[in-house]
Amino acid sequence: MARNPLTRKLQNFTRFTDAEEEELLRLVAERQIARGPREELVSQGKAPDRLYVVLQGWACHYKDLPNGRRQITAICLPGDLCLDRVSVLRRMSHSVGSLSAVTLGQLNPAALESLSATYPRISQALAWQSEVQASIQREWVVNLGQRGASERVAHLLCEIHLRLQLVDLAEESGCEMPLTQADLAETMGLSAVHVNRVLQELRNAGLIVLRGRSLLIPNLAALRETAMFDPGYLHAGREGQHLDANA
Repeated sequence: MARNPLTRKLQNFTRFTDAEEEELLRLVAERQIARGPREELVSQGKAPDRLYVVLQGWACHYKDLPNGRRQITAICLPGDLCLDRVSVLRRMSHSVGSLSAVTLGQLNPAALESLSATYPRISQALAWQSEVQASIQREWVVNLGQRGASERVAHLLCEIHLRLQLVDLAEESGCEMPLTQADLAETMGLSAVHVNRVLQELRNAGLIVLRGRSLLIPNLAALRETAMFDPGYLHAGREGQHLDANA
């Protein structure tokens, strides 16, 4: 059965029946939109009325400051719900935008709630997805507060690489990388100059190779060691299976 990234991601938590997977696929396929890179998708201060799942491309959550600076607070990869539980929000406290060209599935909150009530396994998988997103946010706080600049950037690259692997969009040797140095700076709380220096350090150490929109990882174990990367916070591996930090 053909899968989209959402079902591929959720099946890292549980195995769906054919009926459950078909219902999820139908819901995601009902309404899809395409947007170009660097477009605002949901505006700060607006009332959200739809759930969004990334099917292709990369998006992000971000907060604009009055002085023009921006902080990227989350990166949304294929399979991720950009917004969930919108029914409890009166207005957005931040914005969502595309980092590359994206295809999004627009989900009706009431339809998803009905589907979750009919299929408890889907409800459990979506609760797992929400916890994974919260766990990533906690790890980002640790990253910004306690890791040095090189560790910080290396950790983000390890996380992105593994999240893409979990939806079959990365090889062990590397993955797509559309983020610019400015994007990394706005995500990592560093200046663009500092990010450039860190990337040079990682390149010179033989840990990464950046070519166009691709990230090559010559030695994944070494990059993870540099980042102090423990994949446990991504909570992947159903039925007692756990990710090996040294894989």
